[in-house]
Amino acid sequence: MANSPVGMFAARTLKQKRLKFRWSERRFKRRVLMLDKKADPLEGAPQARGIVLEKVGVESKQPNSAVRKCVRVQLIKNGKVVTAFCPRDGALNYIDEHDEVVIEGIGGSMGRAMGDIPGVRWKVSKVNGVSLRELVRGRKEKPRR
Repeated sequence: MANSPVGMFAARTLKQKRLKFRWSERRFKRRVLMLDKKADPLEGAPQARGIVLEKVGVESKQPNSAVRKCVRVQLIKNGKVVTAFCPRDGALNYIDEHDEVVIEGIGGSMGRAMGDIPGVRWKVSKVNGVSLRELVRGRKEKPRR
């Protein structure tokens, strides 16, 4: 029965139907049209380099009450400006304006913001080629330009 023309026709129509209806699935459509990559400032890359424009404080969401230390970064690859969080105590002291930083995702679900920091999807991992964690711990010094 599988080799008969009727069986082949049925298989073909099933495949065509499946292809047609896959477009109603949200994940398929977003993946094929590359909507997430187009909207992503890093363009699908895990990390990106940028220049610090200014230091900003972002107020945390309810029920917490704090000012999260962040920096506005202009990406080198496409010129887009994003806000990146500076993790750890006193990390902002090691970052100056016009420094070159490497940013990466902050770890929220589906690439979104994490925790109580609204609208911040990125974190600073390196400053002038040196790990921010090592700078804060005092193991390394920031290179002078």
